[in-house]
Amino acid sequence: MQQLLQGLSIFLVGMMGTGKTTVGQKLAQRLNYRFFDSDVLIERVTQQSINDIFATQGEEEFRQIESQILSELSACTKSVIATGGGIVSKPKNWGYLHHGLIVWLDTSIPILTKRLARDNTRPLLQETDLSSKLQSLLEKRRSLYAQSDLQIIINEEQTPEEIVAQILELVPTVIQPK
Repeated sequence: MQQLLQGLSIFLVGMMGTGKTTVGQKLAQRLNYRFFDSDVLIERVTQQSINDIFATQGEEEFRQIESQILSELSACTKSVIATGGGIVSKPKNWGYLHHGLIVWLDTSIPILTKRLARDNTRPLLQETDLSSKLQSLLEKRRSLYAQSDLQIIINEEQTPEEIVAQILELVPTVIQPK
């Protein structure tokens, strides 16, 4: 796999709650790559939680910061990067994402709703009807996520290790040996 990837970074995209961070950490371990979570980096750089950034500066400012972090991460090689769910919404971010292999972790709204039901750390989910909000976000983003190099459909029974194995199995279908 190392020979095939030749240091190419992997960007994980998808809705919040799909497991980008958990899968990303395990994928990085398997590949002997570094792991970055763009949301964690945003919080470190700004010294604010994402909720605080949304509350004090708004979503647009958050998206600007997110794009800046992504631009810096896109220069890295041998890295797995878990991105925020809305990173695909800014066209310029696609220029950064295309520096690596883009993998869309996709799962159903009922699974996302179950996983995120008690999560109060996500500013876009401060709604009474979580399922409807997730459905609305997914409808806006689905065609963007679909531009990824790989789509990994996740079911409820799959472990993070099984998802990693699925990603690694499919990488050769989108990267040709040089």
